[in-house]
Amino acid sequence: MTEPLVLSDDTRLLLGQLADKLDAYRPGDTMREETRLAQALVFAEQLHGPTEQGFDAEQNLLAAAPRVWPGQTRGEYAALLRLIAQGVTQ
Repeated sequence: MTEPLVLSDDTRLLLGQLADKLDAYRPGDTMREETRLAQALVFAEQLHGPTEQGFDAEQNLLAAAPRVWPGQTRGEYAALLRLIAQGVTQ
């Protein structure tokens, strides 16, 4: 059995920001893994700049945000991120 993921306030915030963006722009389109990776960097650097804290925030966000499933929409992925941020699932 694995230990539950403990999310920092920054990670919860970033999960919500990413979910909001995915819902706001083309939620019915297919989500891409490249989008997950790129947006994690963008949001973390917007929060902390290109610093060690920004790098850590990016890595924590990527650890909390699971890889994209084949055929998953941006809206479905956004809903999953919100559940993770609330501690419902990981």
